[in-house]
Amino acid sequence: MAAFLGVDRSLTGRMWVGPSVEQDRLAEALAQATRLPGPLCHTLVRRGVTAETCEAFLAPTLRELLPDPRTLKDMSTAAARVLAAVERRERIAVFADYDVDGGSSAALLLTWLRQVGRGATLYVPDRIDEGYGPNPPAMRQLAARHDLIVCVDCGTLSHEAIAAATDADVVVLDHHLGGETLPPALAVVNPNRQDESGDLAHLCAAAVVFLLLVEVNRLMREGGSAGPDLMALLDLVALATVADVAPLVGVNRALVRAGLQIMARRERPGLRALADVAGMKEAPRAYHLGYMLGPRINAGGRIGQADFGARLLATDDPAEAQALAERLDQLNHERREIEARVSEEAMAQAEARGLDGPLVWAAGEGWHPGVVGIVASRMKEATNRPSVVIGLADGEGKGSGRSISGVDLGASIQRVAQEGLLIKGGGHKMAAGLTVAADLLEPAMERLSELLEKQGAGTGGPRDLTLDGLLMPGAANIELIERIEAAGPFGAAAPAPRFALPDVEILHVRRVGENHLKVSFGDGLGARMDAIAFSCFDTPLGERLSSHGGARFHLAGRLEINEWNGRRSPQLRLEDAAPA
Repeated sequence: MAAFLGVDRSLTGRMWVGPSVEQDRLAEALAQATRLPGPLCHTLVRRGVTAETCEAFLAPTLRELLPDPRTLKDMSTAAARVLAAVERRERIAVFADYDVDGGSSAALLLTWLRQVGRGATLYVPDRIDEGYGPNPPAMRQLAARHDLIVCVDCGTLSHEAIAAATDADVVVLDHHLGGETLPPALAVVNPNRQDESGDLAHLCAAAVVFLLLVEVNRLMREGGSAGPDLMALLDLVALATVADVAPLVGVNRALVRAGLQIMARRERPGLRALADVAGMKEAPRAYHLGYMLGPRINAGGRIGQADFGARLLATDDPAEAQALAERLDQLNHERREIEARVSEEAMAQAEARGLDGPLVWAAGEGWHPGVVGIVASRMKEATNRPSVVIGLADGEGKGSGRSISGVDLGASIQRVAQEGLLIKGGGHKMAAGLTVAADLLEPAMERLSELLEKQGAGTGGPRDLTLDGLLMPGAANIELIERIEAAGPFGAAAPAPRFALPDVEILHVRRVGENHLKVSFGDGLGARMDAIAFSCFDTPLGERLSSHGGARFHLAGRLEINEWNGRRSPQLRLEDAAPA
C-alpha cells in the first residue's frame, strides 16, 4: 500500500493512508449525482452512503429510525410492570451503574417518574467497596423496602444478587453481553441477550431505558392519559450514547443529533451547571459530551461518591446542580492527577512487554480502579490494539479494557471468565471489565490475547493515520465545515473525517499553556488558516513546528469552527505533519 502524499513516516511516526482508487471514484460519482462538495462526498463514501441513500443519511429522523420497543424481548412485561407500579403508587428503587450511561439511565427514569408525580430511591454501588452491578446485600435491603427494583446499565449477569431480592419484582434494563442463562428477574430487556437478533446491539443502556419509556407512554395513551414529553429527555440519551462509546450508526445517530439540539436549550439544571464549570462556550457537539461533560460525570464514580453523576443529571434544583457540578469538576482534576501517574507506569510496562501483539496490557499494585479504564483507552489509542489495565490489591486484580473497531473485547473476556481464568468479566464490544486472581494474571492475559488474535487484533499498523483526502486552505471555509458536520455526529464507528492540507508554509506559531501549539499557515497564494495542536509536545510534532525555519509541511487533521468573542472562523485540529 502506497503512503498518501508519500508520507510513510510522519513527525509522529505514522504512515498516512488515503482513500483508495475505488473510494475516489465513488466520491467523484456521488459529487456529480448530488452536487455536494467533494470533501463531504469522500466522508459519505466511507460511511457506505450512495446517491439513493444520501438525503436520508444527512437528515436522519427518529420517526424513521426509532424501532418499535416491543421488538425487544421482555419489553412488554417490563413496561406494564413499571406502569402498574406508578398507578398503584408502589415503592420503586432504581439500581444504577456508576458511569455516565448508568447515571443517565437512572436520571431518565427518575425524571420521568417525577413528571408523573412519583418518586424513587436511587442506589448506586461504590466502585471499590461493592464493585460493578447488583450485589446480594444491597438487593436484599432494597427488596425489603420496595415493591419494584429497576436495574439500569447492569444486572444481566447478576444471578445471585437478583435471586436475593425475594420481596420485590426486579426489572433489568441493560446492554451488556448476556450469558447463556438469564437472572431470575421479572423481565430482562437487553439487545445483547443471547436470544436477541443483534439488530439493536449498538444501543447503550440509556437508549434501552428510553425505549421502555416510549412503550410506557404508549400504554398510558391507550388508557386515556398523556405521558411526559420524551423528546425533552433526549439530551440524556445523547450524553450516554457518546460517553459510553456506542457506535454512532443507525438510530444512535438520530438520537444524538436530536439530543444535542435539546441540550443546546440549556434547560436541564445539571447539564447547564456542568457545562458552565467545564467552560463550554459554544453549542454542544459530540466532542463536548465525550471529552468535557462525560469525564466530569464519571469522576464521582471513579474516585468520589458514586451517585454524584446520577443526582446531578436528575435534579431539578439549580442550587443542588451547581454544588454537584463544582464538586464533580474538582474530583475530575484529582482524577487527572491519579490517571497521569498510572498512565506513565502502565505505558512503560506495556512497552517493555511489547506493543506488537494482539493485546496490550499492564497491571500494577495499588493502581486506582477508578482510572484503569481511562488509561486502557489511552493505550488503545496509542497502539491501535485492544488494551487492558489492571489494578492489583490483596492478591486480586480489578481491570478495564478498551477495544478497537471490529474486535469484540467483551465476548472474549466473558469466554476467559467461563474458562475459569478470571473470577468474573464481561461488558460489550468496545469496553469491558474483569476481576482476576493475581496468580492467574499471566495465563489469563495470554488466553485473552489468543482469543483477540483470532478476531484479527494485532494485524493493523499501530501508527497508520487514515485520511479522507486532500484539501486546500482556501477551500476550508465555514460553509464546507457545516456541510461536513451534517454527516455527523462523529465518534465511535463513525470517526470524524481527516484531511491533508499539502505543501503549506508556516506563518506563525505560538505555544499555548504547557503542551499545546497555535499555528497559522498559508498556501503561498494568499489563503491562510489557523490550527490548534493539542498535547503536541508529547511528540516531535510540537518542537519541529515551533522551530520550522521556513520549511514547508503537509498538515493533517480535522476541520472545525472556532468560535471566539462572537466571531466564527475555520480551524484545523492539527493531529500530524510531515515535511513537504
